[in-house]
Amino acid sequence: MRVIFHIDFDYFFAQCEEIRNQTLKTKPVCVCIFSDRGGDSGAIATANYIARKYGVKSGMPIKFAKARLREIPESAFLPADFPYYSEISQKAMEIMKSYADVFEYVGRDEAYLDVTKRSEGSFAIATHLAQQLKNQIRAELKMTCTVGISTNKLVSKIASGFRKPDGLTVVEPEKTESFLAQLNVGDIPGIGKVTGEKFAELNIKTISDLARLDVFTLNKMFGKKIASYMYNAARGIDDDPVAERAPAVQYSRIITLKQDSKDLAFLSDALDEICADLHETILKHRKMFKSVGIQFVQSDLSNKTKSRMLKNPTSSLDELKKTAVILLQEALADQDQNVRRLGVRISELSDITGQRSIENFF
Repeated sequence: MRVIFHIDFDYFFAQCEEIRNQTLKTKPVCVCIFSDRGGDSGAIATANYIARKYGVKSGMPIKFAKARLREIPESAFLPADFPYYSEISQKAMEIMKSYADVFEYVGRDEAYLDVTKRSEGSFAIATHLAQQLKNQIRAELKMTCTVGISTNKLVSKIASGFRKPDGLTVVEPEKTESFLAQLNVGDIPGIGKVTGEKFAELNIKTISDLARLDVFTLNKMFGKKIASYMYNAARGIDDDPVAERAPAVQYSRIITLKQDSKDLAFLSDALDEICADLHETILKHRKMFKSVGIQFVQSDLSNKTKSRMLKNPTSSLDELKKTAVILLQEALADQDQNVRRLGVRISELSDITGQRSIENFF
């Protein structure tokens, strides 16, 4: 029997800001992704729990969030500082790794740990380990996290969302069914707004309601693959193992332009900045790329992509810029709308094993 932790940091970006400035702990804090258009253009990345009490949530336009908090002048709206958040995340992940038999990184604020051997398969020992882990993170990083414990990744993830912030929920095997039965069907990962509305039409509100549907009915509603997932999820069945995360298979950057445009010169200048940023990343990670792609979001918010495979792997900034501009020219040839957001993606990555030529690095 496996023993699996799912660890989720509470309002991670905003917590990082509270570490840096302790006076923020008593105030609404919103970490923002400001666009290049100035003013309040952009969206909320994370809000702390004080801000959430006023209805502020991730993805909300900044101007709407400010309207919700207009009566609280001390509210903080801070620009996201991702390098700093990554630094804090790395320290947290190192602490978590020290408790795991197998560690699976999911994101800056989230990870799975298989602790089956370390806990000797005992949920009592696992609970003690989880509390030790939480205490160490609090002592060393001044942060809180929530932990869910069960026999698999799915139930542990659901459990970590059950009691937030700073929670610890243990779901022993014999209690899985009763634990899930009480929860809303939307608590199952992957069930979003549209699927939830479908279930609501059928008066399916809880996971126990979902568990009463047979797999054939679900097949008709969603198709075989999704139906199988929902059928198993409603019963707490998940055989997906905790596994070391594979290296990144691509790097990408996308920006919101200062103005919508389809002018090649204007867009090329933006591409240069994006490519330079990506180039720093691949040199830092000692990677070469063989595929280059561009993506843009048009004024009507539709997406368009183009990509090209190079003859040989390279880490040349000139090659990256040249290929991206060619792809942009090709994409604009049949373009009748302005571009709102522009991005570049590099993939087919390989390690730099030696300095093949001087231009590979410039």
